[in-house]
Amino acid sequence: MPEGSTRGWRIGVCVAAGEAGGSYVSGVSVYRDRRSGGVPDPVRAAEEAARRARSKTRRYCAANGLNRLGTLTYAGEGCHDPLVLRRDVGVFFRSLRAGLGGDPFPYLWVPEWHKSGHGLHVHFAVGRFVRRGLIEAAWGRGFVHIKLLGDLPVGSGVVAESRAAAGYLSKYVGKAFDAGRMAGLHRYEVAQGFQPDVVPVWGGSEWEAVGRASELMGGEAPERIWRSADSEGWAGPPAVWLQWRG
Repeated sequence: MPEGSTRGWRIGVCVAAGEAGGSYVSGVSVYRDRRSGGVPDPVRAAEEAARRARSKTRRYCAANGLNRLGTLTYAGEGCHDPLVLRRDVGVFFRSLRAGLGGDPFPYLWVPEWHKSGHGLHVHFAVGRFVRRGLIEAAWGRGFVHIKLLGDLPVGSGVVAESRAAAGYLSKYVGKAFDAGRMAGLHRYEVAQGFQPDVVPVWGGSEWEAVGRASELMGGEAPERIWRSADSEGWAGPPAVWLQWRG
């Protein structure tokens, strides 16, 4: 925040992902939900956590060009232990890395409980072509499904494809996991070392902050703008979200 100021708009700009988001800062350290009489609402807190997770998923995928999707499923009775799943997925990505020459690469994966009671399976995204045979060999615990991205305009670039992939994965990131089965575990996991930078900008007004964010994006105006003022029932501080073509 600018020196001597306690109020204003703070927007975090993720240039690599082509998006930004932020809110009005009033100088109050904790925002209380007006709908609950100033008392923190645990349901709203869970919703906000899911929203932040979806946002981080989208930024990570877009910034790293993760536009290829896959699903890993267990054979037999499946896996019902989230800790075992994480161990097995860790082995999978280490094996995949070795099969691709040993260099680190970005990826993101999300667990999901099977509706049929078969236990857990994994949805993942990578940003490079990987032979199906290599994926199957690296997994070695069941079945592999490769999902093609559809409903995209002809000529869509990597950023648009990655945002579509993130949208698919976000369906699972946003799910409220059973507290007894997923307590204390992350909603998603990523390869370390590939987190995109977020640059903060400030403004005395929303448009001043948006203008400064646009300057970081080469002076181009955002293609999409969402404002909390247009969202009926919004209970948080005034907020804005921006996305550029990419």
